[in-house]
Amino acid sequence: MNEHWREFFIDGAWRPARTGDGIEVVDPSTEETIATIARGNGDDIEAAVAAARNAFAAYAATTVAERIELLRRIGHGFERRRDDLCVAMAREMGVPIVAARNVHFPSGPAHVAETIKVLESFAFDVARGTTLVTKEPIGVCGLITPWNFPINQVMCKVVPALAAGCTMVLKPSEISPLSALVIAEILHDAGVPAGVFNLVNGDGAHTGHALASHPGVDMVSFTGSTRAGIAVAKAAADTVKRVAQELGGKSANILLPDVDFERAVTLGVNRCFNNSGQSCVSPTRMLVPRDRLEEAEAIAVRAAQATRVGMPMDEAAQIGPVASRAQFDKVQRLIERGIDEGARVAAGGPGRPSGLKRGFFVRPTIFSDVDPATAIAREEIFGPVLCIIAYDDEDDAVRIANDSPYGLAAYVQSADLARARQVARRLRAGNVQINYPAVDRGAPFGGYKQSGNGREWGEFGVNEFLEIKGIQGYAPK
Repeated sequence: MNEHWREFFIDGAWRPARTGDGIEVVDPSTEETIATIARGNGDDIEAAVAAARNAFAAYAATTVAERIELLRRIGHGFERRRDDLCVAMAREMGVPIVAARNVHFPSGPAHVAETIKVLESFAFDVARGTTLVTKEPIGVCGLITPWNFPINQVMCKVVPALAAGCTMVLKPSEISPLSALVIAEILHDAGVPAGVFNLVNGDGAHTGHALASHPGVDMVSFTGSTRAGIAVAKAAADTVKRVAQELGGKSANILLPDVDFERAVTLGVNRCFNNSGQSCVSPTRMLVPRDRLEEAEAIAVRAAQATRVGMPMDEAAQIGPVASRAQFDKVQRLIERGIDEGARVAAGGPGRPSGLKRGFFVRPTIFSDVDPATAIAREEIFGPVLCIIAYDDEDDAVRIANDSPYGLAAYVQSADLARARQVARRLRAGNVQINYPAVDRGAPFGGYKQSGNGREWGEFGVNEFLEIKGIQGYAPK
C-alpha cells in the first residue's frame, strides 16, 4: 500500500499524480505524520472522469448475473484484506483496533451481501399496460466520502453504483485515505474492469470541487458536513447533475417514563460515545422526563466514567481520539461554550483524559439540564459529548426533538412498543430507531431537512444510481 500514497488509481492502474503538491496524513493518537498523499488537481480529475466515461457503455451492458459475481469476488477480497483495512483505520483515524475489527470492517462485506440480495430480485423492467418502465444506470458518478466511517461510507456508495451499472470516481477524505487505497486494491484484484472504478485523493476545496463541477459527471453522491454539502450542491448546479447528500445530524433520544432507565441511559451514552462521538447518527440529545433528570444524570455519569479511552492498538480501549486537530479544537471550543451557556458538567469537561498528554483525545463528557436553545443542544459537536435535556410530557419531548435544523436520525425508548411506534411516526427524521435495534443494512438511510436528501443502503441505495425511462407503446394493445 505504501507505494501508492503519491499515486491515483485511474483506468485500471496506479498512475503518478500530475502535481507535486501533497497532504500529510496524521495519526491522531500521536499527532505524527504517517504518510503524505498526493493532492489531485483538475487534470487528475479530468483523466479519471475520461476513463469512467470510456468504460461506461461496456459496463452498463453487463448482466445482473455478471455484476452479482463481481460483488461476490469483492466480498471475498474484503475478507482477505481484513487486517490491512483495520490497521489502516487505526492509524489514519485513531479508531481502537477492536472497534475496527468488530464495527467498522464488517460494514463493507455487509453492504456487499445486502446488495447481492437486492440484485437477485431487483426489477429493472416493469410493464405497465403498453408502457415499459425501465431503470438504467445514471452514468459516471462522483463519490465524495468522509473520514469518520471510511469503509462504510465508501462501500455504501461504490457497491450500489457497481450494482446499478455505473462507473465512478471516488474522492475519499484526505484525513482517512489509507483504507481507501486498500479498497482500490481489493476492487482491482476482484476484476473490476478498467475505468469502472477510479480513485483520486485530495481535499474538498480543490479536488472535490473539480469532481462535483465536472460536466462529464452525471451524479454526485456526497457524505459529510452540511456546510460542505452546500458547497458540493452549488458546484454541481451549473451542470444540473443529480446530487445525493447525507449530511449532519443532532439526533434526539427520547426516553419515555416507562422504560428501564438503567439500560436505556447506559446504552444511550454508549451509542453517543461510539467512534468517539464521530457519527452523524449519534444520539447526542438525551430527552428524559423532568422528574427523572437526576436519575438519568447519575446513570449517565457512571457510563461515562466507565468508558475506556486509549491508544488505537490497546485491545481494552473502547474509544480513541477524535480524528484531527481541527476536530479536537472544535469539540473543545463547544465544551467551553456549553459551560459558558450554563449547562451543568456532570462528567468530563475540557482537556484530555488523565494520563494522555498528546493526541487528539477528548474526555467523555456529560452535560445535564441543558437548555434546548443553546449551541451545544443545536450544533453537531462530533465528539464524545452528550446533552441531557428535560421534557414535561410526550408532546414536549416530540417538540424538542423536532426543533432542529437536522433530521437524520432519532431514537425512542419505551416498554410499550405501540406507544414507541406512535412517537416514532411523529419524529421528523429519516431514520428512527426503537429500543436500540440491531443495524439493518436494508433499511433506507438518509435524512430530512439540512441532513440531506436521497437514501442509501439496500434497494434504496441502488435506486439512487438509476434513471427511470418510460417507453410508451412498448407492448401492443
